[in-house]
Amino acid sequence: ATELSRIKTPWLVKEIAWNEKLIRKAVVWLCNKLDKSVLKLTNRDYNDNNLSSLVANHGPAYDINLKVFNMLQKSITGWPGGKPNNTAKRPERSRPYPKTVLIFSPRPADDVITMGGTMKRLVQQGHKVYIAYQTTGNIAVSDDEVIKYLEFVNDFLNKDKQSIEKYEKIREFLNEKQSGEIDNVEVREIKTLIRKGESLAACRFLGIPEENVHFLKMPFYETGKLDKAALNDKDIELNMEILRKIQPHQVYASGDLTDPHGTRRKCFNAVEKALKQVQNDDWYKDCWTWLYKGSGEDWGIADADMIVPISPEELHTKRLTVFKHSSQKEMIYPGTEEKQVWKYTEERNRATAVHLDELGMAEYEAAELFVKFTV
Repeated sequence: ATELSRIKTPWLVKEIAWNEKLIRKAVVWLCNKLDKSVLKLTNRDYNDNNLSSLVANHGPAYDINLKVFNMLQKSITGWPGGKPNNTAKRPERSRPYPKTVLIFSPRPADDVITMGGTMKRLVQQGHKVYIAYQTTGNIAVSDDEVIKYLEFVNDFLNKDKQSIEKYEKIREFLNEKQSGEIDNVEVREIKTLIRKGESLAACRFLGIPEENVHFLKMPFYETGKLDKAALNDKDIELNMEILRKIQPHQVYASGDLTDPHGTRRKCFNAVEKALKQVQNDDWYKDCWTWLYKGSGEDWGIADADMIVPISPEELHTKRLTVFKHSSQKEMIYPGTEEKQVWKYTEERNRATAVHLDELGMAEYEAAELFVKFTV
């Protein structure tokens, strides 16, 4: 739907009332179309591309260009939690400092794949970072991974009769398992523990204490199938409880509504409903919410309210953090050219930086994008 002209480029369809968001979107669109940076656009460029009303109402081109250039410049920050004791206009407030940050991750690895560089920045800059993994992600673990861990435990506890019996029972189930058959409770629990262990390893690597990592295990996910159940009150309650427990100044959540299995969409809906339920709490008046897009795609630069540049070293750290989720390292992102997810997201972060450079911004190695969300 977002690709429809009336949404993506409404100025090509009808007369519109220009606001800052639309001006920014139109200028970035024009830069992309003409392969020009923001400050090089001319009155003729606007008039020849259905943007004469923008020039008439907000022109000349020089004024529009400068306005959008400054908007883009102010959205770029190396301080995602806000820079302390700084009065310059930035996407985030300078106070309070340090902030309490709660990152919702629909599935294990979604957090580091989409905002691993920003997570590292938040930790390094002294903020107290908490993670809430909303679902177990167990369905994404292969049976081979289960067997690998089973054999390790069986060898380690080879004198434990009860463990040997359980090992043999699970191996028998996996040996006889038919294609498409739902895992039994024991196998699902092992897969859940694998994802949990990988998540804790990734958080440790970033400097996030284990006691700050929470696993919500939202019930809608636990069908054992690709198709998930509908959200229920318990799902929303789990998200609301962690919000009230942490009382964050910053919330990060996935705004990816294109997830083919609906998991991220449902996780976002749960966060949104939970935020509505806590919005009258005293602590909430100091809470801002930021959305990252998802592992499949990113926000457009024209839509982003906060752009966090990533250095070459930070991008490498992000890759190593993703690799902590070893059961997912070979996961392929579906598309015209199949690539491992870690490689796809790294290329996407670099492409964002290239686009910033093309628009006339500073040249970065990579960047992560966020949109501010209001309930």
